[in-house]
Amino acid sequence: MALLTPAPGARDHTAVPIYQLYGYGNVWTAPDPLFCETIAAQEKLHNWHVAAHKHVDLFQVLYLESGAVRVTLDHTVQTLGPAHLILVPQHVVHEFVFEPGSGGYILTLTYALLRELCERFGMAITAWPGPTMLSIGQTLADRHLALTLHRLDHEYRSLHSPQRGPLLQALLAIVLAWIHRHGTQHASGATAVDPGSRHVARYTRLIDENFRAQHQVRWYARRIGVTPAHLNSIVQTLTGKSALELIHERLLLEARRELIYTPRTISVIADSLGFADPAYFTRFFKRLQGRSPKDFRRRLLARPAEEHEP
Repeated sequence: MALLTPAPGARDHTAVPIYQLYGYGNVWTAPDPLFCETIAAQEKLHNWHVAAHKHVDLFQVLYLESGAVRVTLDHTVQTLGPAHLILVPQHVVHEFVFEPGSGGYILTLTYALLRELCERFGMAITAWPGPTMLSIGQTLADRHLALTLHRLDHEYRSLHSPQRGPLLQALLAIVLAWIHRHGTQHASGATAVDPGSRHVARYTRLIDENFRAQHQVRWYARRIGVTPAHLNSIVQTLTGKSALELIHERLLLEARRELIYTPRTISVIADSLGFADPAYFTRFFKRLQGRSPKDFRRRLLARPAEEHEP
């Protein structure tokens, strides 16, 4: 495994920590667009506990081969045993507490690499809206997945192996193909790579990149190359929600994360999310969440993590 030099941490230390690789700050220091680490090798450095953090423009796949892990994804908690894959898209606040001695791998790849492979092989993983947990059974395909992950880790460590880059991509493509086949039933939204699905995938990506600016639907439609009405129609068809609802949900999700994981004041959070008036932010949050930001934070922080509402 390539040695990493710790990179500087995120500048805003009141925000949820943003890492390119956990424990190495917000600068991508790996030489490849893919980083592979064993749970045992990395987690012993942190006493088997990966504290709550999130990534920008990175997608993670955690393969738990043995042991157990207590997983927090945003503010939902679940304990999983062996033979599970956990898929963590960008912006999802996640925390892992492993049972000592647990085995498996954590793959971290850039969205540039993920999108390239998904487009090349007709997979819609980048369109999935949230984290996904998949169980691995005993079929031939499932056993092949486990062997592929072992082989990928071995090849990743062989820095001077001939054709290492293409082979890593080929092995990763096998893993992603298994995920695409088995995960579509767990992921809401578009799964077929048709024009409408591509538009929705790009729309959600643009929202992730620009939601703090609070652009209108027409701003996104212009960049996608469709009319606002057409964009709203395909979003409604493929997600069951309006285009504006997706923008509002992304703002609400970030607001919830800030309220739970940071000590920022409500006025600071409102400003960081593009609300010029904290009172308007409070009305927006209460309309969608059912309670004020202050009440939401007070109730969530007063309850054990296992009881946090989804």
